Amino acid sequence: MAEYITEKLIENIAENLGIKKSQVEATLKLLEEGGTIPFIARYRKEVTGSLDENEIKEISKEYEYGQALNKRKEDVMRLIDEKGMLTDELKKEIEDATKLITLEDIYRPFKEKKKTKATEAIKAGLEPYANWVMSFPKEGDPYKEAKKYVNDLAPSEDKVIEGAMYIIAEKVSDQKEYREYIREKIMERGFITSSKKKNAVDEKETYRDYYEYNERISTIKSYRTLALNRAEKEKVITVSIECDRDYLVNYLKRKVNKKPEAVASFIIDNACEDSFDRLIFPSIEREIRAILSDQAEDDAIKLFGVNLENLLLTAPIKGKMVLGVDPGFRTGCKVAALDRTGKVLGKGLIEQNQRFPEEKVPEERITKAKNLITNVVRKYKIDIIAIGNGTASRETEKFIAETIKENNLPCKYVIVSEAGASVYSASKVAQEEFPDFHVEERSAVSIGRRIQDPLAELVKIDPKSIGVGQYQHDVTESKLSDTLDFVVEKAVNEVGVDINTASKSLLQYVSGLNKTTAQSIVTYREENGEFKNREQLKKVPKIGDKAFEQAAGFLRVPESSNPFDKTPIHPESYEIAREILKYLGFTENDLGSNDLIRKVNSTDQAKVAKELNISEVLVEDIFKAFIAPNRDPRDSLPQPILKSDLLTLEDLKPGMKLEGTVRNITDFGAFIDVGIHESGLVHISKMAKRRIAHPSEILKVGDIVEVWVVDTDLQRKRLALTMVNPAE
Repeated sequence: MAEYITEKLIENIAENLGIKKSQVEATLKLLEEGGTIPFIARYRKEVTGSLDENEIKEISKEYEYGQALNKRKEDVMRLIDEKGMLTDELKKEIEDATKLITLEDIYRPFKEKKKTKATEAIKAGLEPYANWVMSFPKEGDPYKEAKKYVNDLAPSEDKVIEGAMYIIAEKVSDQKEYREYIREKIMERGFITSSKKKNAVDEKETYRDYYEYNERISTIKSYRTLALNRAEKEKVITVSIECDRDYLVNYLKRKVNKKPEAVASFIIDNACEDSFDRLIFPSIEREIRAILSDQAEDDAIKLFGVNLENLLLTAPIKGKMVLGVDPGFRTGCKVAALDRTGKVLGKGLIEQNQRFPEEKVPEERITKAKNLITNVVRKYKIDIIAIGNGTASRETEKFIAETIKENNLPCKYVIVSEAGASVYSASKVAQEEFPDFHVEERSAVSIGRRIQDPLAELVKIDPKSIGVGQYQHDVTESKLSDTLDFVVEKAVNEVGVDINTASKSLLQYVSGLNKTTAQSIVTYREENGEFKNREQLKKVPKIGDKAFEQAAGFLRVPESSNPFDKTPIHPESYEIAREILKYLGFTENDLGSNDLIRKVNSTDQAKVAKELNISEVLVEDIFKAFIAPNRDPRDSLPQPILKSDLLTLEDLKPGMKLEGTVRNITDFGAFIDVGIHESGLVHISKMAKRRIAHPSEILKVGDIVEVWVVDTDLQRKRLALTMVNPAE
């Protein structure tokens, strides 16, 4: 039986994902053997049929769900069998169930009931009377028949009839067919509604849209579900499901009361009404709310994951000297000068901003701050000043723009999202990295490094604190963490890691490594100097053969004398790579050369694979490494927008054309940084002339886009933008 269920599960996974059963089986085998998702996706394509990370993750996720479902199936069959009620037909129905909710519908009639109105009626000896009612008698008097069952627990005919109704109502409620139909119809035609609670407190009217709200369940957007849940949790509104009760009750009556002419049919009709109102609808209402919430959670987490991945893969600005600035009022602005590798050259404090809104800043303090910035820029040959977008960002930007202009400084500035910077600055990781720095000084370093290598810096921060999601605090934390950790792991391994410069925070996300082995690598590096080649990784304590296999291909050793150690080519394929190079007439010293690139581009991969008896997908990957041995997938992405002049919300007028960076994407639109303190919103309806289902169809975090001003709200500091040219 277990073999049948597992086989069925694999078939269902293949069908759901639109892939072959053999691909699912091969992937599960690799995962069972300890393969990581990045390793399987990159280096076992010939085994899986080139499944990507997301597909492999989905296989793993569905298989885990299926295993849990199978365990529940076994429990259900055992429990029913112990009652002597497990038929072959029922067994087959249980085995074929693909969802937990379906399985629970099947099991419901066999569950041990707690104390209910029906169990009390059965205890009172009224089940025979209920059975008489359900035999649809054409003759007799229900009240005279009921009199036979009057006792101390059912002291009148009316109590007997009432008890029989409860027994019938519970049996109706337990029927899988009825529950499935009612659930489906409410999902299709029902409405979710909300109303403001009497005396509810919502000072900022955050949930005003939901004070009197009504929408079809079938069309509700995930972010609205989460908003309703939050407002309900905060006791601002009451949420309920509405449906066509009469239609659904009549459906039950038609199904249950097969002979309406029977003398006791009124009892059956009453039981159907009671079953729907007291048992079926409240239960299904909870189920539907749970279904909507689960779907909304999944959508929110998926969107957070997509946004995070795009943010992590933002193009780095390489080889630039950077001055990181953490803006502030009360404690001043902390600044940190960084060399091209992110090493801190110097740090300081400027106090050009007022400490309180009403305070006028002395002119000498502003002059002193400008002199400090000017001297630092010239001393360290700063190319870019990176300003955090938090408190006092607008005032600091104005100050930096004036300083650049007045002193004709040869640099530009950029506004950097500092989401999570404060979390990092107070973290153990930051304390270990900069034990003698103040919290704000660590923030300045983090802000500066974010433009030099966003991925390397952002991995130091708990992904949940980076702030590129929607309603992230309203979803299950474990589900969110699982997804975000996967996204970070995927991004790190897609880019690859320099083993001689990577931090412990970055290394721990490399395929096959963890916090312990990442620390072992850093310790070994500190004690023995730079790694000279990939083979040296085997000498690191706690790095076994499996960890080496999983990690080696993602770790780069720029200092190695072996050119392959600088590429994504896995050590297990070095001999194959040499064989291909020999076939093409080159050696490993020619990697990335123009001659080799031309040769690769003019060579038939399929022919090479056939003649050398190598899988074509492996030849394809090795060819890519020959062409771009040091390729960083982020290099082809748009660079952050650098500025030298100031723009404010007051400067913007309707119709004005701007260029901006996508900072966040939600279900209802995208927030665009156009270089002012306030991010502008492009509503989903303003993204294109055609209708789009979701902003992610055409945008991703980090994109550089052209937008036009629709409206500015100076009082609420809001900016409405459009991506549709108003002149067209």
